[in-house]
Amino acid sequence: MNLNQEISFFLSFCIEQYKNKKGISGEDAMNILLENGILDYLCEHYEILHTQSVQWILEEIESLIEAKKGGEQ
Repeated sequence: MNLNQEISFFLSFCIEQYKNKKGISGEDAMNILLENGILDYLCEHYEILHTQSVQWILEEIESLIEAKKGGEQ
């Protein structure tokens, strides 16, 4: 498996985990993560992030979304 495939699987995993945590559809999860730049962040920091626990990654995602919301006000 090449790095692009690994990153794709990681993104899919993160979307699925976020969807399950929030109780929303995959499409909604994808839209939220796209709108907030989270997918780009996950790609850019894959080397570090893929070694973290699911709980830590989800907390990181939520803190990034909250930070973005705070910056928009």
